[in-house]
Amino acid sequence: MSSLIIAALLGIALIVILIAVVKLHPFLALMLGSAATAILAGVPYDKSFASFTTGVGSTVSGVGLLIALGGIIGILLTRSGGADVIVDTILAKAPKNKLGWAMALSAFIVGIPLFFEVGVVILIPIILLVARRAKMPVVALGIPALAGLSALHAFVPPHPGPLVAIDALHAHLGMTLGLGLLIAVPTVILSGPLLARLMVRWVPIMAPGAETSAQSEGESEGNSGQSGRPSFLEAVSVIILPVLLMLAASVVDLAGLKASPAGRAIVWVGTPLEALTITTVYAMVLLAFRAGWAREKLNSIVGSSFASIAGILLIVAAGGGFKQTLVDSGIGEVIAHSITEANMNPLFAGWLVAVLIRLATGSATVATVTASGIIAPLAVNLSPVQLSLLVLAIGAGSIFLSHVNDAGFWLVKEYFGMTVGQTFKTWSLMETALSVCGLVIVLLVSVVVH
Repeated sequence: MSSLIIAALLGIALIVILIAVVKLHPFLALMLGSAATAILAGVPYDKSFASFTTGVGSTVSGVGLLIALGGIIGILLTRSGGADVIVDTILAKAPKNKLGWAMALSAFIVGIPLFFEVGVVILIPIILLVARRAKMPVVALGIPALAGLSALHAFVPPHPGPLVAIDALHAHLGMTLGLGLLIAVPTVILSGPLLARLMVRWVPIMAPGAETSAQSEGESEGNSGQSGRPSFLEAVSVIILPVLLMLAASVVDLAGLKASPAGRAIVWVGTPLEALTITTVYAMVLLAFRAGWAREKLNSIVGSSFASIAGILLIVAAGGGFKQTLVDSGIGEVIAHSITEANMNPLFAGWLVAVLIRLATGSATVATVTASGIIAPLAVNLSPVQLSLLVLAIGAGSIFLSHVNDAGFWLVKEYFGMTVGQTFKTWSLMETALSVCGLVIVLLVSVVVH
């Protein structure tokens, strides 16, 4: 048993070294780390990739299509100006002393269908522009927005991490979606607008670069005058449609009505693949019509979305391969058995395993995928509600303490013009607060709802 745990630790250590020191792409690092882990666990070298390829295939078939559809919806919202409309409308209604809250709300709404990196690219130019116009420290607006995006990435499907965890633990998607939104709201409030008030005192820097900000302002003004943009309600309808479809299916399922013809149809359209497919077609028709795109233009935009998600898809798939290696080699059961013997709460155990993998690899998605595979044996006897809460606990652990091996750390540092120390005091602290607050709220909910 101890040799299997050592194999797992050495495999994870190799992945960390390859990513952080050798600067190898996470996809390749996970491949090599999986093979090394399998060999160290006693798998013959000529079969060291067998579990990895099985895990990659199952992850792509279960989650890959959803990631592709989410990428299409995200780029359609971005290129049509729909994301800008949502943000601009919310900001226009907010007084200066509520701008941080408005940015958190904007990020929360925009972040439902968009990947974290896409949401950052969309929101940060707006954050810098608004900070300059309001003469406010950039942290006062940036941290609430980043908290909203990061919480959605950790807690709410159809983001890749929660989807993979739901699949691995056989949790109920609609229930996880509803509980994820419920838990994300207070978590964002505590870790975003409220915590940002303290951070402003520690890092009171203004928006960097007059030239960059002036360029962003010009672009924003140009966008605001762009014709053919969808209305606020139209843009929001694209975001909430898959949420409503999945929630409706959950209500029908929980009410025991899925055997009826109408109930069966609602459950079908609320299945993640069908819900996102319907939403993708709806977004293509609505946004292309409003923007006046020709068929060739629409196809070009849809095609361009695949390039942006290719790296994410490969990393998620490789994370699934590494997870399967841990499961097939028996490492997952050994770790789960050790946790069980320690009489540890399964929710806290899931959070802790995700934290350790997050600190080691720097990837929230890899942490979620791997931790869900390791913790899966503990989920066998849990109730549906507890299974959903376990998914959310793992999601909370996956965003703990972003540091130098996380691409998001450097992305935020460079955009906001901060030093490494300032980035730790703001971004890293915010991620840690999100993780801890998320866990505490999950545990509180588990006491109330069984």
